[in-house]
Amino acid sequence: MRRRTVLAGMAAMPMMRAGMVFGEAPDGFYVPAEEGPQTQAFLQWPVSRAVHPDRAFLEILQETIADIANAIAEFQPVVMLAGAEHHGGARALLSEAVTLWDVPTEDLWTRDSGPIFVVNGAGDLAVRHIRFNGWGGKQVHEADGRIAERVAERLGVPLLPSPLQGEAGGVEQDGHGLLMAHESSWVIANRNPGMSRAEVEAALLAAYGAERMIWAPGVVGEDITDYHIDSLARFTGPGRVLMNLPDEPDLSDPFHRSALETHDILEAAGLEIEVIPEPNRRRVQSYDFVASYVNHFVCNGAVIAAEFGDRETDEIAIDALRRHYPGREVVTLNADALGEIGGGIHCATKEMPAV
Repeated sequence: MRRRTVLAGMAAMPMMRAGMVFGEAPDGFYVPAEEGPQTQAFLQWPVSRAVHPDRAFLEILQETIADIANAIAEFQPVVMLAGAEHHGGARALLSEAVTLWDVPTEDLWTRDSGPIFVVNGAGDLAVRHIRFNGWGGKQVHEADGRIAERVAERLGVPLLPSPLQGEAGGVEQDGHGLLMAHESSWVIANRNPGMSRAEVEAALLAAYGAERMIWAPGVVGEDITDYHIDSLARFTGPGRVLMNLPDEPDLSDPFHRSALETHDILEAAGLEIEVIPEPNRRRVQSYDFVASYVNHFVCNGAVIAAEFGDRETDEIAIDALRRHYPGREVVTLNADALGEIGGGIHCATKEMPAV
């Protein structure tokens, strides 16, 4: 069997270490844990030929997004965001359980360009507006940059400002006061020019209603996201993390070196960590393919995750997801098309918490 390591730590109340500070949400709103009850899920319909010039591959991406939406719709309501002119093509691939909203889109990364939902103790719902700017101006985002405000308007909920530019895929939160992120995705001039790490941290803590932050350096400039943490490590409960790491890290690979460094930082912070292997005998072997089991989506009653054609590691991942999310069905899909463009199922989805 390949490596499957559990590192026991102080899961419920992680220790304060260097790189962690206290903060509070001045308006009382916070982002709840992703594994909590949800009202519905949101996805975006990819349509831009400027982003995806190969029409045949764009159609494969649309089929993949439809498969994910249809899988989630077996467990809870799903909204697909798409301009009205694209509803016919989308409907042909979507189940009747998926609702279409007339919200124009370009690409499919709802985790990054979609709304960040927050709640408060009174049961109010709002959208925190961390502005999406195309991963630092690297991609067209005329429509995607307005999705959060359009969804908030459609729902009739407040749009709460934040000084930050960035993407929710670049920060992980456990819903119990703890955040973790790679500096490379946030403390960078193409998102938050002129802001120090301390200033970015304070703004993230306020935006998410969290108290503590763990930073790891990450990798700048090697991919469009500047190494979002959600393809490497995910919170699956208070202070509990599931990570995937290569069995045999290539120390000439900046992502492998960074992944090991992030692991050591999280371990030093006292988190409870389980490590599962990345797939080895996968269907797609290209260097920049993202093969992440932890880039999964948790919904009411299920976990929607990727399988990569490596029977052994696929089974290890399924077993780990069942243990981390007891009582939920684990549904696996071929989402290779997303991996080919640098992401996964979590990147393409966004949950709306129940209030």
